[in-house]
Amino acid sequence: MTVTTETLATTDLEFTRQLGQQLRVDSIRSSTAAGSGHPTSSMSAADLIAVLIARYLQYDWAKPKDPNNDHLIYSKGHASPLCYAMFKAVGAISDAEMMTFRKFGSRMQGHPTPAIPWVDVATGSLGQGLPISVGIALAGKNLDKLPFHVWTLCGDSELAEGSIWEAFDKAGHYQLSNLTAILDINRLGQRGETEFGWTLDTYRRRIEAFGCFPIVIDGHDVAAIDRAYGSALSSTGKPTVIIAKTIKGKGFSEIENKEGWHGKVLPPDMAERAIKELGGIRHLKVKTAKPEATPRTVKRPEAVVTLPTYKKEDKVATRKAYGDALVALGVLPDVVAMDAEVSNSTHADEFKNAYPDRFFEMWIAEQQLVSTAVGMSVRGYRPFASTFAAFFSRAYDFIRMAGISQANIRLVGSHAGTEIGQDGPSQMALEDLASLRAVHGSTVLYPCDPNQTAKLVRVMADTLGIVYMRTTRGAYPTIYGPTEVFKVGGSKVLRQSAKDKVTLIGAGVTLHACLAAADTLAEKKIAARVIDLYSVKPVDVKTLKDAAKVTKGRFVIVEDHYPEGGLGAAVMEALAADAPPRVAHLAVRDLPGSGKPEELMNAAGITAKHIVAAAAKLLKAK
Repeated sequence: MTVTTETLATTDLEFTRQLGQQLRVDSIRSSTAAGSGHPTSSMSAADLIAVLIARYLQYDWAKPKDPNNDHLIYSKGHASPLCYAMFKAVGAISDAEMMTFRKFGSRMQGHPTPAIPWVDVATGSLGQGLPISVGIALAGKNLDKLPFHVWTLCGDSELAEGSIWEAFDKAGHYQLSNLTAILDINRLGQRGETEFGWTLDTYRRRIEAFGCFPIVIDGHDVAAIDRAYGSALSSTGKPTVIIAKTIKGKGFSEIENKEGWHGKVLPPDMAERAIKELGGIRHLKVKTAKPEATPRTVKRPEAVVTLPTYKKEDKVATRKAYGDALVALGVLPDVVAMDAEVSNSTHADEFKNAYPDRFFEMWIAEQQLVSTAVGMSVRGYRPFASTFAAFFSRAYDFIRMAGISQANIRLVGSHAGTEIGQDGPSQMALEDLASLRAVHGSTVLYPCDPNQTAKLVRVMADTLGIVYMRTTRGAYPTIYGPTEVFKVGGSKVLRQSAKDKVTLIGAGVTLHACLAAADTLAEKKIAARVIDLYSVKPVDVKTLKDAAKVTKGRFVIVEDHYPEGGLGAAVMEALAADAPPRVAHLAVRDLPGSGKPEELMNAAGITAKHIVAAAAKLLKAK
């Protein structure tokens, strides 16, 4: 049976019931054709989406970048068949394109990504859509001051993720009344019942405790859904959370509320029966309401940025220079900052004091910290998110997914390496360069002095993708003058001659050790080339090749980082296609303890004397 009724701009509830059936049918059709996908998870939420797009969502599908559009994020990204069925219903894609689901070269990927213009961020790794929505809603309420609403569809399995509750906490704290979370409580997860099943009151009490406004409904009663959405748009002064009891596989009696169907498609014969039971194939069309043409209140003209400068005799920690430079960037109205309750150590508090309206405290919630930055980038802002470098590891999946989202965020991690001293290994980022280098589209920077830091912070503001800067706790001599120029993919050669016998490569704190070692080697009549490889990704391959040629491949690479994946790996990967260098790789190889910075760096074997010894050993080798 095929229904071909075309209906535009209808607000009739019976129409929404039929639309819900169409969304179920199309979810089955596309996933069965693909041979993979999550039709049952899509079927449970179909009525929730049908009412939303037919009666409440304000979105101009021809202008996805319209600043007044609502945002709809599928935090349960595995319900992608439902998402793509929705795109068909609103006329954004054809039925034929919907049926290319999960096929090679199709925009209709296994989980939604911004390869599709109506998708803000990539989802599929659970627990991320709602935290990002908080960032978008924060931008709407506090910065854009526009009336758009943020709608987020969540699954009940992902409610076990701590990041979801970080999001509810911050949404409640900031009173984000422009945010509505729609919880699809279908009881069944991947391998059986979820933690609370259909005990809706448990969800209600928890939601309420986080300062949000809960509404409990039957998620298949379109009239109840309609009333709940209307309440969400009323002035409650709080974020609304709709707790909808639904049935997984709703509409096809053979699989409704039955275990073992998560992530499984209906074989063709079952799909045919399901489509018949659901009333056949439909091609209903919805004309969603367009947003009001409210003039944009936030204007973002470019301004002249006057960076701080430092004298050669100054000793300034790079983390302090970051704070100073961030304040200087504050003249750009689209620069925003957020921190995880360590801003007096990262020095992001300087921006907070200068521009309190554009600073957002996320407390000790690093997943929400990164998600807020991603949400702000969705709205076109340039976010700088900072915390101790070690603690970005708690949010690594969020950074990884931000790369898939092609988000433009700037991350600054302070207190890296053994150099931090007495706090001990729990606070020492010794893996951060490796992890951030591995993220798709990332840039990794590691400055050694305040002037370099300030210039690179300015570069970060104009660099797309995931940009990470590693800063240092201690204060070290200023090496560069204020007119020096730095770029992504660059390096600086600080000592060189035609008679160089060995190349010393460092970045950040170890660059100072390399310079000291070069002076000692010079006293021994050994000329050493010194490279400041401040751009760890991408690296300056030409400078490395030139150095390898002059010093016959003798490299001493020094880093306050574990040996895997950091500075040494970046250098050796860059030269892998050529004759490999003869490398002495000095890195932190044992688990550090507590102690003074100089004691710990000495124990790790990354000080000037160790560099001298390594260079001498290389020169003696045949």
